[in-house]
Amino acid sequence: MSSMAYLAQTSVPLFWPLVAAIGALVATRHSPSRAAALETWQRWWAVVALGFGSLWMTITFLTVPEVMATAIGFDSTPFQFEIAFANLGLAVMGFRAVSASARERITIGLGAGMFLWGALIGHVYQWFAHGDHAPGNTGGVLVCDLLFPAVMIALAYRAQRLSTPQPDTSTLLSSNMTDSSDAAGSRQA
Repeated sequence: MSSMAYLAQTSVPLFWPLVAAIGALVATRHSPSRAAALETWQRWWAVVALGFGSLWMTITFLTVPEVMATAIGFDSTPFQFEIAFANLGLAVMGFRAVSASARERITIGLGAGMFLWGALIGHVYQWFAHGDHAPGNTGGVLVCDLLFPAVMIALAYRAQRLSTPQPDTSTLLSSNMTDSSDAAGSRQA
């Protein structure tokens, strides 16, 4: 396989996070607030990267399992059917995350991470232990397996932090000073 063909094949999975990032950037150009922009980013990432990215994997594993096996560098097995439905579960979670709370999005990201980070470890193991440099085992798939859940968790965590009221440090500081002076006064009495 030529270098250009390899690069093209290994880059295919990057389509989904790229579309999600471009869509979110365009959609947030005139956002009224950081919270609104963050919500838009979360929705684009959930629907396009995790949702459609996983749905695409479902469809390809169900319709062209031999092509997928070759792309990954494996023999075709019945487990590809199971991988298809695991990806369908991720797609459903991604679509559900559109209207989820920050806490639920963190949970969705963690759930996706359990499968995708496990897949990432498996791909890297196959790469180094068995020299599997197939385009579907290295490159773009590694980036997606890492970033789909990690970005979802990071965005949701940031949204949760933004929505949690922060204590007013000036009142905390003055109440601490009052407590200190009260304690000093009681020692003198």
